[in-house]
Amino acid sequence: MTAPALIALAHGSRDPRSATTITALTELVACMRPDLRLEPAFLDLAEPDFDQVVDRLVTEGHQEIVVVPLLLTEAFHANVDVPHAIKSALARHEGIKIQATKVLGIENAFFHVLDKRLREALSKNRVRELDALVLAGAGSSDPIANAAISRAARAWGAHHKLPTIAAFASSVPPAAGEAVRAHRADGRRHIAVGQLFLAPGVLPDRVTELAYEAGAVAVAEPLGVDVEVARVILARYAVGAVDLVPLEALFA
Repeated sequence: MTAPALIALAHGSRDPRSATTITALTELVACMRPDLRLEPAFLDLAEPDFDQVVDRLVTEGHQEIVVVPLLLTEAFHANVDVPHAIKSALARHEGIKIQATKVLGIENAFFHVLDKRLREALSKNRVRELDALVLAGAGSSDPIANAAISRAARAWGAHHKLPTIAAFASSVPPAAGEAVRAHRADGRRHIAVGQLFLAPGVLPDRVTELAYEAGAVAVAEPLGVDVEVARVILARYAVGAVDLVPLEALFA
């Protein structure tokens, strides 16, 4: 039988760099699994939207679809927007099955990508010494989502044996600039900032601007297109496919 189709569902942004990055990431996933029917989609602010992609797949004859939310924390978009979008699609198409997986979350593999982006920023800015780090994420009204960013900051800092502060681009303090200034108040002068975002956009740009204004020596790019991220997408898909179609049916 045909494997379920895969929709890689991102939040979306008015910044075209975001959609370009997400599309390139899904193309990498497609290269790794050329047997899968795969499409990117966006919840808001970019196209194609989720409804368009579901309609297209159903028209092609796909009856089983796995949705992998390209989100790094469990917050409003994961808990409300994604289920609502799936419910709406199921109401429009009788007889199809759609299974949403867990969000990408902050997997250990992503710390390797953070390190890679940090090394790129340090090389670009010709920085040879660090005495502190900041790890910036989106920020949310959901304290559980913010706690995930804070845990990631502690883990990243412990790995590098450097004091590390979690920062947030919206909703809650500290902002990236405040975090950098807190380190500087403690006498540290060589502070770099990592970014827990999948793609460029308004919020990552704001993090970069505030961090440099406060005296950061380097700000890394978002995670972006990387094989480690692609592998996590495929891992989520694999679990979703088994949940959607029993294992014995997949190999019947």
